[in-house]
Amino acid sequence: MADARDKGATVREVGHGGRSAHPRAMRPTMVLGVTDDMTIAHEEIFGPILPIFTYRSIEEAIAFVNARPRPLALYYYGRDKAAQRKVLDGTVSGNVTINGTTMHIAQDDLPFGGVGASGIGAYHGIEGFRRLSHAKGIYEQGRWNATTLLHAPFGKVADRILGFVLR
Repeated sequence: MADARDKGATVREVGHGGRSAHPRAMRPTMVLGVTDDMTIAHEEIFGPILPIFTYRSIEEAIAFVNARPRPLALYYYGRDKAAQRKVLDGTVSGNVTINGTTMHIAQDDLPFGGVGASGIGAYHGIEGFRRLSHAKGIYEQGRWNATTLLHAPFGKVADRILGFVLR
């Protein structure tokens, strides 16, 4: 946040909490006027910090997301179903939450995980079981089956069948 502030961003603490509530607590903080040259624009954030990037069109926002490494999660706010669809169809990310944040991780029946640098797969529920189980398919060819009759060198039975068919 210091780097962002030094490069012209506005840092605003909001909500309740902070150092008065607990010595290591931090109040939720919005960082306004974030630019691409700021560290906060490129680092993974684990804390109540929200860097805010502005855009003029939904296409500009989609291009912004697509120009960077794929995000672990994507949060869309808005009631416009066509714009929601455009964002969902036009971006690649881990989970998406519409009109909220982070609650997708608490849904046991939804897979959770990123794409590319933000993760290697889906966890939770059946997807997590499948991802972490490494199923091994095993097929054993039976001794008697139609395909063994058709492998060269052909046996007497196959020769008779082929002779009959080719007449």
